[in-house]
Order: sequence, then C-alpha cells, then structure tokens
Amino acid sequence: MPKSIKIQRTQSVLRELLPEALATLNDPMLSGLCVVDVNCSRGKYDAEVYLDEMALDDEEKKYVLTHLKKVNRHLQNYCLEAEGWFRCPNFHFKFDTSLKEINKMDKLFEKIESELGKSSSAEH
Repeated sequence: MPKSIKIQRTQSVLRELLPEALATLNDPMLSGLCVVDVNCSRGKYDAEVYLDEMALDDEEKKYVLTHLKKVNRHLQNYCLEAEGWFRCPNFHFKFDTSLKEINKMDKLFEKIESELGKSSSAEH
C-alpha cells in the first residue's frame, strides 16, 4: 500500500532537517553524518533513519549508534521547533548497506563475465 502524501512529506522534511540537527552537535563523529533516507512507520510515531557508512569501521559505527540514542531527544526537539510540529517520530538509526550490496553484485557480475569470456575463448 502506498504511503500517504502526509507521511511522504514528513519523510522528505526529516531528510532535510536531520542533517541540520546533527550539525548542531558538538561531536564531530555525529555532526558530519550523512542522512541517506528516512522511512516513517506506524503513522509518524517511528522513523528509521538510514545513514551513510562513509569510511567508518565497526567500532566507529557502534560509537555513532550508541551516541545517537543519547541525543535522540535533542534531534527530536530540533525538528519540533523547526517545523512547529506537535509530535516528532522516535528515530531509529541504521547504516545504509545498499551501496555495499550493489558494489558486491557488480563485482560478482564482473567475475561471471570474465569467467564466461575465458570459457568461450577456450572453446574457439
């Protein structure tokens, strides 16, 4: 079922507001994060926020997710004030792995292509 215009608008606004809210934080690990996408669910009560992994290692990712939980209320308040909303969704932060998956698939296709190229040239 397609999402309502209201929820799509909220997602779009949050994609713009969250990077601004993150930039207000004093932590350089958090203030430079890139929001890739926002997906609201349960009406507007929850929002999954997908972040770019950039070049973060596992330890840094763990740090980022832990500290984002701690500043969740600050981020919500920023969005409430900026938009004049009565309620702001609870943010659940995740790292977006889709780019990594796409790159993995591209490498597999390249490998298959080169294997096929080798076998067809061996037949001739």
